[in-house]
Amino acid sequence: MTTVAELLVQALADHGVRTIWGVVGDALNPVTDAIRREERLEWVGVRHEEVGAFAAAAQAQLTGRLGVCMGTVGPGSVHLLNGLYDAKKSHAPVLAVCGQVPLAELGSDFFQEVDNDALFSDVAEFSRTVTSVEQIPAMVEQAVNAALTRQGVAVLTLPGDVGGLELPRHTPVPRFVDEHPETVPAPEALDRAVELLDGAGAVTMLVGQGARGAREEVLALAERLGAPMVLTLKAKEGLEHENPYEVGQSGLIGNPAAQQALDGGDVLLMVGTDFPYREFYPQGKTVIQLEVRPEHIGRRIPVDLPLVGHAAPTLRALTQRVAAKPDRSHLDAARKTFTGWQERQARLADPAYDRTPKGLLRRKLDNPQERIRPEVLAAAIDRHAADDAIFTSDTGMATVWLSRFVQMRGSRRLLGSFNLGSMANAMPQALGAAALDRDRQVVAFCGDGGLSMLMGDLITAVTHRLPVKLVVFDNGRLGMVKLEQEQGGLPEFGTVLDNPDFAAVARAVGLTGVRVTEADQVDEAVRVALATPGPVLLDVLTNPEEIAVPPKPKLSQGWGFAVAKLKETLVSAGDE
Repeated sequence: MTTVAELLVQALADHGVRTIWGVVGDALNPVTDAIRREERLEWVGVRHEEVGAFAAAAQAQLTGRLGVCMGTVGPGSVHLLNGLYDAKKSHAPVLAVCGQVPLAELGSDFFQEVDNDALFSDVAEFSRTVTSVEQIPAMVEQAVNAALTRQGVAVLTLPGDVGGLELPRHTPVPRFVDEHPETVPAPEALDRAVELLDGAGAVTMLVGQGARGAREEVLALAERLGAPMVLTLKAKEGLEHENPYEVGQSGLIGNPAAQQALDGGDVLLMVGTDFPYREFYPQGKTVIQLEVRPEHIGRRIPVDLPLVGHAAPTLRALTQRVAAKPDRSHLDAARKTFTGWQERQARLADPAYDRTPKGLLRRKLDNPQERIRPEVLAAAIDRHAADDAIFTSDTGMATVWLSRFVQMRGSRRLLGSFNLGSMANAMPQALGAAALDRDRQVVAFCGDGGLSMLMGDLITAVTHRLPVKLVVFDNGRLGMVKLEQEQGGLPEFGTVLDNPDFAAVARAVGLTGVRVTEADQVDEAVRVALATPGPVLLDVLTNPEEIAVPPKPKLSQGWGFAVAKLKETLVSAGDE
């Protein structure tokens, strides 16, 4: 006879799931035992369930398939929550299987009892507790179908005395629906879009993740319109390399060329993006937004023409119909600014920069301890990483340096907590990516605050032979918080981190650990770390005073920064 747990595990394996993440324990013992006996599945036991949720969501984002994680009764399930919120906001299909107290104890405030249906009500597209064997086939199908078709989280809760129950004979194995047919806007909407684009003197494109699968179509329309293309961070993957229209990112990680392109166009064509930062949108433009999710249209900026549909077929239709624009001055001007900005950034990435006259002066002001500039490290990683590497990045300054210095050429992939903005995501996401293919290079841009938050799962990389390369931007700070405080005119407070030698910690748990303290050591250290088999942690002491200037800084930000630095100096002098 087949048990509830065996049916669930068989259905997941039949669907193509190959990895399940979590921590074993009590209510889920029947499920983990079924996993043990299923040759198609690998169980990855983590030290913290949040890591398992991040890893499962990373796999879902990379493959477009279902990711699966598990947490047992009470605290075990609660620990999944942050990683599941990241999956929700990243539109990653993830199934979380959660334990629960025995049926007879439900609602009695039993030991470790938590109301999972209430707990996950906001994060999940589907959240139900199984209370009888008869519910299992339909409930499993509903849960997985909800995750796949709505591109989000489903939570299935199993009480401790349900997983091991035997099912009636001939109970069907659940089967799942996973179809995403392409759609195009209504003909009259396309007619209006062509009219607006043809009537515009200059067009700027703001392109996001929703267009990553439409590279040829995006480039063809940009060529037709002579349009500079501002990419969101999530659109770097697939759209950045060999793109003669690209002018980088906007927002806090952006550059002057992107803002110039946005401000200089008559029509802003948004393709597959819900870029959230309102202050960086241009004012007084005609806005066309193409989105597959109609609820995302107009959330950030008033839209003159909504287009509901998928990027590739819609852009093909527009390219066939719009008139070519012979005037390319808008594109050429933005590209010239972008190239100049890139050249200036490249100078900062030269280890010898601090020995130039300008570098010596700047070092006295913002790098008196002569720590390694993070630009040097990020550029070295870009040079030595494989063209099919998968990159993950912690939220904060690590993402800034990746955005500016790592190009998504070849078949490189990029993951981060770019919607939720969680700390501590880079290492767990790297673990998930590495478990998909242990022969593919996976590089994590780790902040020191992020890595130390979930540092126990360094052991998971060793135990499960996950050959991740963890690069720690070790500036002893919560760097983005420090920058936020100083731009607001506040002295730095509460951001200093009393870090250990991360390389020594890594070696203690079985990784290869390397610590770098000099700029001229960085290039070779990165080359060797990326070439070393197995999991590696590269701990690089970087300059905490290095800042990222937004593309359109406000006078108040500059004044606030100056005031904050003065306050910090006075406090320091007073302490001495």
